[in-house]
Amino acid sequence: MKQLTLIRHAKSSWDFPMLGDFERPLNPRGRRDAPVMAQRFSHTLKQPPRLVASPALRAITTAQIFAETLGQTLRDIRVEPRIYEATPGTLLHLVNTLDDRDGHVAMFGHNPGFTELAQLLAVVPFAEMPTCAVVTLAFQVDRWQDIVPDAGELVDFRYPKDGTD
Repeated sequence: MKQLTLIRHAKSSWDFPMLGDFERPLNPRGRRDAPVMAQRFSHTLKQPPRLVASPALRAITTAQIFAETLGQTLRDIRVEPRIYEATPGTLLHLVNTLDDRDGHVAMFGHNPGFTELAQLLAVVPFAEMPTCAVVTLAFQVDRWQDIVPDAGELVDFRYPKDGTD
């Protein structure tokens, strides 16, 4: 069995118009929500997942906060440039090329790609993943390359304002 967790970056700041989209940092709400969501995510784990993140500042910062909470180092985060501005097809291809030694991978990235990938892979209860949402899907396969559309099952869906633990 494989598990894929999609984590949309925490809320980012629009306070610096001179920065491009790629360089936008987290805003105060994002810096507050990310550690809370990382802690909530940690309670669902048997062991830490492989971390794979978009290099955009808001996504890599969110991944770093999760890594620290999960007891992983920043070197444990694999930066994957293809996540930034990716289509669902590109993201699925990336999933299909993950290392089969990893049973659980957490990817940090962006909408609309992450929402569309989740909807492509499983029946999910949302039209759009909120910022810092954590969606875990399970697949009854031994190899990442065998993951195809509609093959997943929703295991968990949490976001900062859902009021669950």
